[in-house]
Amino acid sequence: MTKILIIDDERAIRSTLREILEYEDYKVIDTDNGIDGLALIKKEDIDLVLCDIKMSKMDGMEVLTEALAIKPDLPFIMISGHGTIETAVEASKKGAYDFISKPPDLNRLLITVRNALERGTLVTETKVLKRKVSKTRDILGNSGAIQRIKETIERVAPTDARVLVTGANGSGKELVARWLHEKSPRAGAPLIEVNCAAIPSELIESELFGHEKGSFTSAVKQRIGKFEQAHNGTLFLDEIGDMSLSAQAKVLRALQENKITRVGGEKEISVNVRVIAATNKDLLKEIDAGNFRMDLYHRLSVIIIHVPPLTERKEDIPTLAEHFCEEVCNEYNMPVKRITAEAMEALKELPWTGNIRELRNLVERLIILSDKSITDRDVRTFANPSSFAVNREEVVKVAEIATSYAGGNSVLPDYDGFSSFQDFKDHTEKEYIKYKLEKNGWNVSKTADEIDIQRSHLYSKIEKYGLKRES
Repeated sequence: MTKILIIDDERAIRSTLREILEYEDYKVIDTDNGIDGLALIKKEDIDLVLCDIKMSKMDGMEVLTEALAIKPDLPFIMISGHGTIETAVEASKKGAYDFISKPPDLNRLLITVRNALERGTLVTETKVLKRKVSKTRDILGNSGAIQRIKETIERVAPTDARVLVTGANGSGKELVARWLHEKSPRAGAPLIEVNCAAIPSELIESELFGHEKGSFTSAVKQRIGKFEQAHNGTLFLDEIGDMSLSAQAKVLRALQENKITRVGGEKEISVNVRVIAATNKDLLKEIDAGNFRMDLYHRLSVIIIHVPPLTERKEDIPTLAEHFCEEVCNEYNMPVKRITAEAMEALKELPWTGNIRELRNLVERLIILSDKSITDRDVRTFANPSSFAVNREEVVKVAEIATSYAGGNSVLPDYDGFSSFQDFKDHTEKEYIKYKLEKNGWNVSKTADEIDIQRSHLYSKIEKYGLKRES
């Protein structure tokens, strides 16, 4: 239910507004001063604020300014019995959606409230869509490490401080950089990414600083570098530990002087760029080995954010797995599959050398290859993407299970007759499905429910194995 906060020091006005809004099925809370109003804005999930301008303790304009610093997209409608055009203009400049004079006209009030709420919804949806387009996912997890990262981002993002993000491959360093940009005053300007490890050392300077036409053999036209592209925005230097020493020297100069020179050029170009760097290497060891400049390290590491590997925050795995499961199922336009409690425990036991990236890939694989729900057996079977081979003891175990389903009367197959475990699995699955179909008189719906598989999936298996009802 939509929640509206009324801040006004006149009880009669608060009561009148509450009665009108509650009649329209809005949930209303109110307070008689701005200080308590700000506390409610911080604590509650407020959708709209109606705020008086002339109040004791704290002026309405002050409340507006401080509230929008906390929640920039919160719609504010200012109310005053001493309204002037100048007051309305000032309120609009400070971020208010609209201004209404006291006593408020009922129809205008309700129309303004509805329009302000619709605008707030559109702003929120637009931001969500922009994040999807820009691949800015939420930082998921409730572990202490993740909470500290989120708190650091909230503190650091509004500043221009340079940040060095450290952590293993796939741990989420890029996501931290994106949120630092998203929550900064530079969010409206571009976030330019450079993967220093993916660019040959002889081209990295041209990539970062651009080049003039004819500066080298293949320079057939002028090129604008990443520093210039990121002007007034953020430059994300991923895997900066792989940058050549000559490029490091030029980056250091750009950070010191806020100026760059294109390769082959003489003109100095001023740039206003916030630099965020990331690495999976220990830069202090790289400094000792002579591979990284100490002065550049100190320029980049004003703030250091370390993203721990997934094995150090296993309590976040259920949250991440369920999110990825819902995301992948929605992408494939299929019902969301359930991950059993046993499967979650099995996921926690995996080594996760690829961290979050590996978890997302495994969840997608499990969704494709499992039936209605994802079990611990699915996790153990499909955890290794290269092959699902197991040792002979496990093959025997599978065969024994298959035999038990057949009433204990089947003879174990010749294991040497199968070229791979997948061939053996297909054979066993075919026999199992055939047995269940015959047991249920080829009632596909009943069989699908009994073996916990989607009916469409069972039809696919019947077609795959060429199973036919005997006449």
